Amino acid sequence: MKDDMDAKGLIETMGAAARAASAELAFASAEVKQKALEAAADAVLARKGDIITANGEDMAYGAEKGLSPAMMDRLMLDDARIEAIAKGLRAVAAQRDPVGDTIAEWDMPSGLHIKRVRTPLGVIGVIYESRPNVTADAGALCLKSGNAVILRGGSESFHSSRAIHACLLEGLRAAGLPEAAVQLVPTRDRAAVAEMLRATEFIDVIVPRGGKGLVGLVQAEARVPVFAHLEGICHIYADGAADLEQARAVVVNAKTRRTGICGAMECLLIDRAFWEKHGGVLIEDLLKAGVEVRVTGDLLQIEGVTEASAEDFGREFLDMICAAKIVDGVDGAIEHIRRYGSQHTESILTENDAAADRFFERLDSAILMRNASTQFADGGEFGMGAEIGIATGKMHARGPVGAEQLTSFKYLVTGHGTVRP
Repeated sequence: MKDDMDAKGLIETMGAAARAASAELAFASAEVKQKALEAAADAVLARKGDIITANGEDMAYGAEKGLSPAMMDRLMLDDARIEAIAKGLRAVAAQRDPVGDTIAEWDMPSGLHIKRVRTPLGVIGVIYESRPNVTADAGALCLKSGNAVILRGGSESFHSSRAIHACLLEGLRAAGLPEAAVQLVPTRDRAAVAEMLRATEFIDVIVPRGGKGLVGLVQAEARVPVFAHLEGICHIYADGAADLEQARAVVVNAKTRRTGICGAMECLLIDRAFWEKHGGVLIEDLLKAGVEVRVTGDLLQIEGVTEASAEDFGREFLDMICAAKIVDGVDGAIEHIRRYGSQHTESILTENDAAADRFFERLDSAILMRNASTQFADGGEFGMGAEIGIATGKMHARGPVGAEQLTSFKYLVTGHGTVRP
């Protein structure tokens, strides 16, 4: 594409095709959609070699661009990750179809019978960065929920996304569904992103998946409604009544399992009572695991730590770095999280039910956990098969956005010649 007019024309053409496909998908049977996703999973495994070759091109491009190790990890596909993509497609295929579910049903004195039932949103636009598996996850969840989708992958994952998209198209063809149901923007030109954000006539909601820069741009520029989280500033609070061995396992896992995902722990809050009982064992475990721990106050006496700056609290590191601080009880943790959190995911480690109840009641993050790693902040781990993203806003969807969260509802009203007096 050479200019913005080309981008505008491209998105309008894709949008019109998606709108037409969404009308057909809205009444496609659960069996047909399941067949499309299972055939797509078969295609992913059959084309594994092609996908790895395409990913090799993207990895070379990413290295040339100087992507961070965390971003390169997000971009990389190997046999295990490709098999996980196919497994994810099958998991979504096997789930109950949400379209047409009756949410509520009642009778009125007027004689009307009213049902509120789930219905697709229409056309979803997904804008994402370097994770090529989002192509499969987003395509699958949109299809399962009866929505057409326009996918705009990152420039880094351009070739991988095209190879995976080809598998989704194979699934659609096998099930007799329109290929325009799942479209991939065929260019790296950023003008296409701007046009998607303005395409109110064709796109019903935008879901951005990526770093703060991408999500901030989408939230600032979009005229289309957005499901998104800006940052995953996830906290773990080790309460004075925490089980020590559980706490040690959870904290290391939450930080180190995968540092580049939005559910990684970015700040560890230690109750003063825990500190007095167990010392700096949690910090020492993180240091031994290779984490740079930036601390304040009494924690500075631990050998190997780094002194934190004010900016280290409320920061998404996405790396082998985290902040840590001593707080006074659960209320101190709540106060800190309210100030510095991003309403994504927080976890309390405690055997005290009252402390856990207070933590759950007084914080309003999309996901609150007890005695569990924040790395579980994931639609697949919530039984959704996959997720299209995590939403931290207050409208419509919150937390992992799966197939059910990609539906709205309509009212079906039945009378018997009923007239209003």
